Amino acid sequence: MTDTTTRALIPLPLAAARALLLGGGIATIVSAFLAWTWTSEFPGDLTITGYPGGLQWLTLIAGVLTTVFALSAYGVPGLGWLIPARNNAPLVLTAIGAFGVTWYTIISIAAELGGLANLEPGGWVAAIASLLPVIGAFALPEPHTDSTKDNLKAYIAKPDGIPAPAPLSPWLERAVITVATIIGLAVFTYGIDTEYGELFVGFLIVVVFAVWALHTAGLMDRFSRIVAHNRSFTLAMGFAAAIAFPFTQTDDHYANIGVNILIFGTVALGLNIVVGLAGLLDLGYVAFLGVGAYTAALVSGSEFSRFSGVHFPFWAAALAGAAASLIFGVLIGAPTLRLRGDYLAIVTLGFGEIFRIAVNNMDGESGPDITNGPNGIPSIPDLNFFGFNLGEAHDIAGFTIGRFANYYLLMVLIMALVVLVYTRAADSRIGRSWIAIREDETAATAMGINGFRVKLIAFALGAALAGLAGTVSAHVTYSVVPTPYQFAGSTPPNSAFLLAAVVLGGMGTVAGPILGAALLYLLPEKLVFLQDKSLLAFGIALILLMRFRPEGIIANRRRQLEFHETGQLDVPETTTLTGEPAAVTKAGA
Repeated sequence: MTDTTTRALIPLPLAAARALLLGGGIATIVSAFLAWTWTSEFPGDLTITGYPGGLQWLTLIAGVLTTVFALSAYGVPGLGWLIPARNNAPLVLTAIGAFGVTWYTIISIAAELGGLANLEPGGWVAAIASLLPVIGAFALPEPHTDSTKDNLKAYIAKPDGIPAPAPLSPWLERAVITVATIIGLAVFTYGIDTEYGELFVGFLIVVVFAVWALHTAGLMDRFSRIVAHNRSFTLAMGFAAAIAFPFTQTDDHYANIGVNILIFGTVALGLNIVVGLAGLLDLGYVAFLGVGAYTAALVSGSEFSRFSGVHFPFWAAALAGAAASLIFGVLIGAPTLRLRGDYLAIVTLGFGEIFRIAVNNMDGESGPDITNGPNGIPSIPDLNFFGFNLGEAHDIAGFTIGRFANYYLLMVLIMALVVLVYTRAADSRIGRSWIAIREDETAATAMGINGFRVKLIAFALGAALAGLAGTVSAHVTYSVVPTPYQFAGSTPPNSAFLLAAVVLGGMGTVAGPILGAALLYLLPEKLVFLQDKSLLAFGIALILLMRFRPEGIIANRRRQLEFHETGQLDVPETTTLTGEPAAVTKAGA
């Protein structure tokens, strides 16, 4: 049957569904250029006709994605590669994303300005236009059933089955990775630069549904295979993008957010060794960050330090902080790591609280005069490398780099070191022992693995990495106080947020904890408009994620197989965003 004959046999409901999908996507794009409200009191100024503003830009982007996927469903030449998985899930998800961000904006306008009367006709057009692709996408037939086999050929315009993708040349694969890195940097920069909470929520809606659509389309799997072939190049491009970030900023405040995300991410990556690889539940891990920070504060030349005459260079202060945390890790781990499960969690929780109370009482009255009690150790001087003062702004290649940007670049180097240590340890014999202990300690011990020694190494290494990050944190904040080093609180860092970052991002991966740390740091920063409800929103989001993706955003393949039954798991042949080769086949799952 020819392609012309096939299209002639398309039933009317399918043709109408495709028309709604494509027409609604185009109408959504057009609606972004109309005025949605009459007053500029709503942030972003949505009163201008002919030029999008604020949240309208996100509707425009979501509408473009919906339209492009709709065109690929029509079989437009050159767009067939967009849905290699041959299903309609990407069409549904992009349509829902455009609908979600548009209706969120409409509802926000009504809520903040006092009713739907504040909408201009363009707002109503956008609301209706964004609804049409959703109706069209849900009206499409399910392509995996025999009854819709012919319809699948019609709207995808490709033969049945998932053909093996043609191999790309090495240079073309690297070009794909480079483009993806640039897009990732642009998305991350836009998310940090959002000026008000409503825009950040809209940004999250678009990004979540766009990434979800790319995953269900099969594009993430193809990209994963490309990354697996070019792991070193991908890692280099990732750090190049990280270094380029401060050069995209005109406000040093956003660089401050960036450096805190890297500090938080470094500590979460250290915790990932303990929790993700070794399977040890540590609820007092933030104490090791505090040990490193207090050690650096005591030896970095602060006039309020107990050892005010001591001024170590940064490399010595960093080593001292990491060593102090490592020693504390060994001292705490040696007597307690013979415990398992909840008992170990309770002991580590107790250690975290003991640390916070101890430094709070070391003020010379309740205890020895070491930490200055609740006042902490202020006036920690900025770092100075060969005459380069990180506390001052500098001009580099025509760009002005402020204080926080300087510390951000320093943390990028430290993050590179931590990632190197993590990956080398995870791929080593000791790393395989950690995984064996995590899966079944009794079986691992029976095979000759010294469980206590292996767990103690994991505990000590994770503590040392946290202490290293703490030394930079002390200089960035100018002071160290006991308040942040607690189990739970409204803002990171604290043990609960660190553990949530590891679980949310994906245990046992490199990128997962860093992504989780970025999200958990940005949410309280950007959702200030929710005030006391920000933790409620975070809790709801965490519940939904654990319900629908318990293995985390960036999943380790083993954990995917644990959380999903055979037949429900659709993963690539090689997991790549995690950096872990797929040693287990689907048949073996």
